[in-house]
Amino acid sequence: MRSISKRGTIEPFFAMDIMAKANALAAQGKDIVHMEIGQPGAPAPKLVREAAEKALVDGRIGYTDALGIRALRERIAQHYDDHYGVTVSPDAVAVTTGSSAGFNLAFLSLLEVGDRVILPSPGYPAYRNILFSLGLEVVEVETRAEDRWSLTAEDIRRVHAEKPVKGVLIASPANPSGTIMDGEALKSVVDVCDELGIWFISDEIYHSLEFGMKAETALRYSPNVVIINSFSKYYCMTGWRIGWMVLPEMAQRSVECLSQSLYLCPPMLSQVAAAAAFDAHEELDLVKAGYGRNRAYLMEALPKIGLGDFMPVDGAFYVYSDVSKLTNDSMDFALRSLSEAGVAITPGADFDRERGHRYVRLSFAGTEEAMHEGIRRLGDWLV
Repeated sequence: MRSISKRGTIEPFFAMDIMAKANALAAQGKDIVHMEIGQPGAPAPKLVREAAEKALVDGRIGYTDALGIRALRERIAQHYDDHYGVTVSPDAVAVTTGSSAGFNLAFLSLLEVGDRVILPSPGYPAYRNILFSLGLEVVEVETRAEDRWSLTAEDIRRVHAEKPVKGVLIASPANPSGTIMDGEALKSVVDVCDELGIWFISDEIYHSLEFGMKAETALRYSPNVVIINSFSKYYCMTGWRIGWMVLPEMAQRSVECLSQSLYLCPPMLSQVAAAAAFDAHEELDLVKAGYGRNRAYLMEALPKIGLGDFMPVDGAFYVYSDVSKLTNDSMDFALRSLSEAGVAITPGADFDRERGHRYVRLSFAGTEEAMHEGIRRLGDWLV
């Protein structure tokens, strides 16, 4: 008898399911406001598009080194000096097919089947799903308001004492909450992982999308961490599927060999374009300023329509709002918002299996006009 493998029976990514339903409704002619997906409403910067156009005109787009074009790896390494004052060797940089490939490569390179990995909850669902499909044990740790909804060193020490863990994965700014760990909190987590011999994987894909406090790279605190970043968010290059890793020396050859067999190499066209993204900060900061206005608007408008109980919105472009006064089923709430109000939002069930039924995530990465229209529709629907 043929059957689907257990590895293939992962939970759906509800944000993507909602987007698919929203796109189907749009194809039928219904006007939908998209607040479900963390996708910038702005296109890739002009310099990025011009670099890609030139590469297409100049000739052949082919394979590159598995770890990426050397010029891009050097430019990424320079970014750490420019942005954080941290020295990184280009040899430590691996260019990946989006951050998603980076997570796959990190898990395969660093962890054995059956190893335990700590994830904070709420958190990005693809971590959990990928880990499960690779035969790893996910240990979700519920975060608390008193810790600003962030995992702590004490959490890691407690869970490890109960049964050893081999990895910890944290995002700051976080998805779905947008919460940023301050430097002291991040350092304490990195330090305890070094002390206990646990791999620390730092998801930094929302760096540069901060509103007030600055997100710090974990590289500042240890050479043993694995960094995963992406051109998708701040750089507005979601569909280009291009990201990067910064790796400890002992993991570099392993990731290279895995890349050779799993992906061959990242897309050359996207790599050439990505190198130009670091020179586009003027345009990108204008886009970020728009997010800032959207954030300010939502933080003022959401309480007026009954969605005012949300986690700290330090960075990224999400508001994670408690809707328990309105429903105890966030999936049903999101589906009705889509069908009845024409606003696509993401149910918290994606991010937290214990408390997610009480929450929804709203993305403010779209245009200012879309945000105002989305809130107007939600307000009319909820009245």
